[in-house]
Formats: sequence, structure tokens, C-alpha cells
Amino acid sequence: MADKMSIVLFSGTVDKLFAVSTLATGAVAMGLDVELFLTFWGLHAFRKDQVRTNTRFSADFAEFAQPALQAMQAKNVTHWLDTLHAAQEIGNVRVLACSMTMELFGWTLDDLDPIVTEVTGVATFVEEAKTGQITLFI
Repeated sequence: MADKMSIVLFSGTVDKLFAVSTLATGAVAMGLDVELFLTFWGLHAFRKDQVRTNTRFSADFAEFAQPALQAMQAKNVTHWLDTLHAAQEIGNVRVLACSMTMELFGWTLDDLDPIVTEVTGVATFVEEAKTGQITLFI
């Protein structure tokens, strides 16, 4: 088994994006390779026009969104995207776009933040994920 963590990111809410970037950073710091497979709203969060302006939280925690965002700003918490970039500096973090979602919404890699470097299908991702130790769906 490969020392790898694979994450399917379906959600594009800030609370889950922070969780993913933190998990990816922790995993690469521990020597694991990380693959993020972005689909639907998870991929939407990586659009150039969304990546820095998105303030949505999961519905279960919507009432905490403003206090959480204010606390993060007051404490100069690093943006989740910058945390992902830092994770890439530590180790191997690949950020993959779901080809079906890209086709469905008519997007190209140019529509996404440059951290997303590849478009791949679910079968290819699953084939890669099954060789790893950890697979998460967020």
C-alpha cells in the first residue's frame, strides 16, 4: 500500500475547505502523498471568481458563519487556499478536477485557480485511491 491519502471534496463551504487544507497539510507533513479530487461544489469553490470571496458555511453551522469568519480575520488565520499551497511546498499534493463536473458546467482549467493542475475521471481517481491507505469524502 502506498503512503497516500485521497480526498474527494464534494462540498465547497469554507468550514470544509479549511478542514481539507488542514488534513492535507498534516498528511504531507507526516510523509504521505495527497490527492484531492474536486467534484461539484468542491470544484466550484476553486473557480477563480470564487476562491477568495466564498464565505458559505455548511447549513448545520450557518449561524456560526459570521462569528467564525470574524474570529479568523481578527486572528489573521491563513486562507485555506494558502494553506494548500503551503502543503504543496512540504510534499506531494495533487489537486484534480472531476472531468464530468468540468464538462457539465462547461469549465476549463483556465476557469480554476492554478492550484488545480489536472482534469481526470472518477475511474482514474478511484484506481489511484485504492492503492492508498486513507480515503476521505468531504
